[in-house]
Amino acid sequence: LMKKMGRNVPVLFFAGLIGAALFIGDAMITPALSVMSALEGLKLVTPAFAEYVPLASAAIMIVLFAVQSKGTAAVSIFFGPITVLWFLAMAAGGLIHIGDDWRILEALNPINAFLFLTHAGSVGLIVLGAVFLTVTGAEALYADLGHFGRRPIQMAWFVLVFPALLLNYLGQGALVLAHPEAATNPFFLMYPDWALLPVVILATMATIIASQAVITGAFSLARSAVHLGFLPRLRIKFTSETNTGQIYVPAVNLLLLVGVLMLIFSFGDSESLATAYGISVTGTMVISTMLVFQFLRAVWGYSLVLAAVLLLPLFIIEVLFLAANLLKIHDGGWVPVALALAIMVMMWTWTRGQAYLKRLRANNEIPLDS
Repeated sequence: LMKKMGRNVPVLFFAGLIGAALFIGDAMITPALSVMSALEGLKLVTPAFAEYVPLASAAIMIVLFAVQSKGTAAVSIFFGPITVLWFLAMAAGGLIHIGDDWRILEALNPINAFLFLTHAGSVGLIVLGAVFLTVTGAEALYADLGHFGRRPIQMAWFVLVFPALLLNYLGQGALVLAHPEAATNPFFLMYPDWALLPVVILATMATIIASQAVITGAFSLARSAVHLGFLPRLRIKFTSETNTGQIYVPAVNLLLLVGVLMLIFSFGDSESLATAYGISVTGTMVISTMLVFQFLRAVWGYSLVLAAVLLLPLFIIEVLFLAANLLKIHDGGWVPVALALAIMVMMWTWTRGQAYLKRLRANNEIPLDS
C-alpha cells in the first residue's frame, strides 16, 4: 500500500503509527478492566471482598503474563468450550428477564436510537460513550483472523455470539426498567443467588481468555512493526511447532504487565477504569477505516464513489463514537491517549533514527566504480 501511495506515504505512515500505538494502549486497559469487572461480581456474594478486587485482579494478571512464554497450546483446547458455555450463560440470563418489561423490545428499532440522539443533545453523546463499551473487542479481531480465518469467525458471530449478546443486553434493559435499583450491577443481578458464584467464576475465565486474545494481538502487532522497521529488533519466540501465529515477545509482555498493574492499582475498580476505555478503541477503528479506504483505492482500484459508499456509513458511526468518548478525557480518558503518545513517540523516534542512519551510511559509502 505504501508503495502505491506516492506523496501520501507520510500521512499513511503517521496514521499507521497512531493506530498501532492506540491498540497497544488498549491491550493494557482491556485485561485490567475485564478481569476487575468479572471479580467485582463477588461483591454481591460477600461485600467484604470489595477491597480485595484489585489484589486478586493483579494476581490473575501476573499468572497470565507469566505463562505466556509457555504458549497457549496446552490450555487452548479449553478456550472453545469455556467460551461457548459463557455465551450460553449470557443468553440464558437475558432470556429469563426479557419478560420483565416487554418495552425493551423497542430497542431493536434503530429509529428509536436516532430519535433519542436528535432530542437528547449533549446527553446523547455521553450515552454513546457508555454504549460503546458493548462493541469493544472488535478492534482485536484481526489477530483472531490469523488463527481461525474469516469463515469460522463469521459463523461463530451469527450463530452464537450475536444472539447471546442481544438476549443478554435486552434482559439487562428489561430488568432495569422493571427494577431500577438493579442498575447498580444489572449483569450479575440477572442470575439467582445459587448461580451467582458459578457465573462469576465463568466470567473470570472468559475474561482471561479475552485478555489472552488481546495479548496475542499485541504480540502479532509488535512482530509486524519490527518487520516493517517501526520498532527495534525484539526477541520473538515461537511457542508452537505447527502455528506460526502463536508467538511470545518478552519485551512486549513485560511492558503490558507493568501497564496493566499500574492501571489496576491506579483506578481501583472497573467503573473508574471504564471512563478511560473507549478512546483507544474508537481511535483504532477510525484509523483502520481510513487505511482500508486508501487500500481499496490504491491497491484494489476501487473508484472514489464505490469506496465511499462502502465505508462512509461505518466511518460516520465511528467518528460519532470517537467524539462521544473524547468527552471522557478529563475523567481518565487521558490515560490511553498518554500511553499511545508515548508508544508513538518511541516508534517515530526509531524510524526517524533509522532513516537518518541509512542516509548517513549512503553518504559515506565508496562507489563501486571508484
